[in-house]
Amino acid sequence: MGVPLRDRWDEFIEDLNGIEFITQSDRIAKLSQDYYSFSPVLQPLLFGKRADAVVRPIDETEVLRVASACARYKIHLTVRGAGTGNYGQCVPLKGGIVLDLTEMQTIKRIAPGIVQVEPGAKLAQINKFAEEIGWELRLTPSTYRTATIGGFIAGGSGGIGSVLYGWLSDRGNVLSVKVVTLEAQPRVIVLRGDDVEKVNHAYGTNGIIIELEIALAPVYPWAEVIVVFQDFMQAARFGQALAQADGLIAKLISIHAWPIPSYFTALQPYLPPESHAALLICDRTTLNSLASLVADFQGTITYSPQHQPESKLLHIGEFTWNHTTLHARATDSKLTYLQSRYPYDKNLQLVEEVTRDYGNEIMMHLEFTRSQGAIVATGLEVVRFTTTERLEYIINDLEQRGIFIANPHTYILEDGGTKEINPLQLNFKRQTDPQGLLNPGKMRGWWETQ
Repeated sequence: MGVPLRDRWDEFIEDLNGIEFITQSDRIAKLSQDYYSFSPVLQPLLFGKRADAVVRPIDETEVLRVASACARYKIHLTVRGAGTGNYGQCVPLKGGIVLDLTEMQTIKRIAPGIVQVEPGAKLAQINKFAEEIGWELRLTPSTYRTATIGGFIAGGSGGIGSVLYGWLSDRGNVLSVKVVTLEAQPRVIVLRGDDVEKVNHAYGTNGIIIELEIALAPVYPWAEVIVVFQDFMQAARFGQALAQADGLIAKLISIHAWPIPSYFTALQPYLPPESHAALLICDRTTLNSLASLVADFQGTITYSPQHQPESKLLHIGEFTWNHTTLHARATDSKLTYLQSRYPYDKNLQLVEEVTRDYGNEIMMHLEFTRSQGAIVATGLEVVRFTTTERLEYIINDLEQRGIFIANPHTYILEDGGTKEINPLQLNFKRQTDPQGLLNPGKMRGWWETQ
């Protein structure tokens, strides 16, 4: 249980009287997991890890009570949203309590350019209300219909919209975060401006997020479009050209090498065999100009409002980003994936080299994104897994070529992304979680500096 005072467990439960307290074994098991099964490396490391109980508060007052009790009884606490992440971010490594925040879903304020919201609100619900006043979230993951905003900020990094607005860590995307500390007398701290980076993408290791202010973007008349190509590099270069076309607006440019399109069962009428696909969400008013760009790269539009006058919404975003791997694994559970970022290159030379050198061992899946003002190819390549040693070789080889790999096969915060200890987040943890009880075992900087 990770509880030094085991004989006081009943007292701890009594202290939380009136707050939903889940002890059923099957529910605890479900609420102690995410989609770490994407990784054959994480599967044996995280299998069977579970909390001793799940607590589900409904407001700030109840969160403060839980935080105080965990600090006083020295009980580990792991915060959870909808559990749509892939790296074990919300898996409790040392038992204790899972704090499920999905009941805290109030949208407190929506105004042009901004939404103030509790962490358990689903992204789709936020967008529903924002669109009523002509706005929408700048960034959403492919799991936007089920993911919560708190989980996205604590565990995500980018997604649909990143080609326009960059990453969650870019200034101006996350405006403020309110967190609760894990102390006997918990404090409520509001972070604004650059200070939000203290908890952004920190896996809930250094504060319990209870409220956020997120920047919104104006809604365009979006249209879903599918384009197919006979040559993968033509598809990739088309994606880059579209992202760089100043007069054409797209919030999703997702490029898939064959055989990945064959895994998209619902899209098969629009994906001819042996073809490479571009899945797009574009401004409907520029579709004629988009068609001209498609022709420049010898592509064929197989689906759009113009080509399918009675076209239905395909929810194309749910075949992109991390959902691509989900669909691939539904066909072949031995498939896994990487997460990469290629340096800016107008010729996409490294993309071409990896495609040539690895063949179908690495099936190319690119998402075009904006990074520091430049358009870059972000990869979520689908990989045919054989052994852990081979996977490590591939990662090392790609890094040697100059490709940044955000390793999705580790649950350690620093090892997956930055590859170095973040002093801003580490120092904040020392202030907010002095006993090291929040999501223990995930922040390498914490145990290496104790």
